[in-house]
Amino acid sequence: MLSYPSAIALSSRTLNHLADLIRAERARRRGRWWRLDAGRQALLALAHLRNGDTITRLACGFAVSVTTAWRYVREAIDLLAVHAEDLNAAMRRIGRLAYTILDGTLIPIDRVADQRPYYSGKHKRHGMNVQVIADCAGRLIWASPALPGTLHDLTAARTHDLIDALTSANVMTFADKAYQGAGGSVRTPFKRHRHRPRLSRRQDRQPPPRQDPGPRRTRRRHPQRLEALAKLRCCPRRATAIVQAILVLHHIHTSRNPR
Repeated sequence: MLSYPSAIALSSRTLNHLADLIRAERARRRGRWWRLDAGRQALLALAHLRNGDTITRLACGFAVSVTTAWRYVREAIDLLAVHAEDLNAAMRRIGRLAYTILDGTLIPIDRVADQRPYYSGKHKRHGMNVQVIADCAGRLIWASPALPGTLHDLTAARTHDLIDALTSANVMTFADKAYQGAGGSVRTPFKRHRHRPRLSRRQDRQPPPRQDPGPRRTRRRHPQRLEALAKLRCCPRRATAIVQAILVLHHIHTSRNPR
C-alpha cells in the first residue's frame, strides 16, 4: 500500500493547543506507553476532522491499527468538546454585538435502524439538525447540540431556548423564512402568501449586498464545511461531540489569544 504527504488547512497554534490537551490528559491518567506521541495524535485527529480522511487511511498513514486510530480520534474529540461554551457563556459575548445571524444546517448521516426521526423532508435525506449563531461578519459564535433531522428549524431553536436567550440578551437577530413566527428579537423576511396581497415596495426591497444581514452570507462558514461533517459515518449520538469539537477548533484557529 502506498502513502503520501498531505496538508491540513489549520494553523500550528491549533495543533499545539490540541497536543497540550492530550498531554495533560495523559499525565492525569499516568499511562506509560502510547503508540503515538501527543503531537502525532493531535495531527491524526485534525486530519480526520478537517480533511475528512477515513480511519482506515489514517491508520495506514500513521502506522497504527484501525482500532488505535479510531480511539485516538475519539479521545481528541472528547477533549475538545469539553471546552465548548454553553449557551449562557456564548450569550455574554453575543450581547455585545450589533446583531447576530441565526440559521440551521443539516449534517447528513448514514441510515440507521430507526430512520424516521432522522429524515428531513426539506432536504430529502437523513441527518442531524444543528442551529448556528454567527456574528455580522459570518464568523461562527455558537453551535447547538445536534437534534434529529426531522425537526423544523424553528422547533429546534425553541427546543434549545435560543429565541428566549437572544431576546433576553437584547440583540437583534436575523434569520431566514424558516423562523417566521419566532417572535422576540428575531427578524425574518416578509413572505408573500398565495391568497394575500402582493408585497409592498418596502417589503419586497432587498438590502444592498454590503448590508445584507441574511444567513446566506454565513452558509460558507457553517461547520459542515469541515469534511468530517460532510457526512457522519458514526452513531448519530456522536454528532454533538463532533460539532462541539469543531466549534472549539474554529475558535482556536480564529483567535489570537486562545484559552
